[in-house]
Amino acid sequence: MHDLPNLDPDALTLRDDSDDGHPPRILLLYGSLRERSYSRLLTEEAARLLRAFGAETRIFDPHGLPLPDETDADHPKVAELRELAFWSEGQVWCSPERHGNITGVFKSQIDWLPLSIGGMRPTQGRTLAVMQVCGGSQSFNVVNSLRVLGRWMRMFTIPNQSSVPKAFNEFDEAGRMKASPYYDRVVDVMEELVKFTYLLRGQSDYLTERYSERRESPEALSKRVNQASI
Repeated sequence: MHDLPNLDPDALTLRDDSDDGHPPRILLLYGSLRERSYSRLLTEEAARLLRAFGAETRIFDPHGLPLPDETDADHPKVAELRELAFWSEGQVWCSPERHGNITGVFKSQIDWLPLSIGGMRPTQGRTLAVMQVCGGSQSFNVVNSLRVLGRWMRMFTIPNQSSVPKAFNEFDEAGRMKASPYYDRVVDVMEELVKFTYLLRGQSDYLTERYSERRESPEALSKRVNQASI
């Protein structure tokens, strides 16, 4: 916990993972390419917390990701993103608010993750936590939009969420989040994400399989789902 000075270790509830196979695998996405990106800083802070709760984390860097449909899906950055999505058991989405909604940088990442790839779904059944950073007063436009996206991508979005207002005041010069009620909320969200991921791990196939889809061949299913995502 030495890299989490604002975390109270006596208040943590950590799960003994010894008999559970592997740590929860969490992919984190952020939505800004700025050198000092507050969505990236918040995402990095979330990743530190997730590791403290016993998860394995990977952060996707959106630099170099082409616009959706600008190129083929075999582009290295697209392939990397899709591979990470398949690897994950849960995800964290964090975007700045721009013009009252998520950024194009963030939406491009989601648009490169179709509902189905060859009959397999890179997001269905995964858990999801949503966060946003604001340049001004607190808003919930982005987290609300992210919840809509999560539902469309057939993910289990946890009840808790984080919205950080005036994000420029909440991080120090080293890019670490300062102690505050906003920081405590991020801790709550990451703790809840890990808990839900444990609870749903191994159950997603049962929870998400559908009667209508059991009547279709994998080829027909893949064609229908891909058409719906266009």
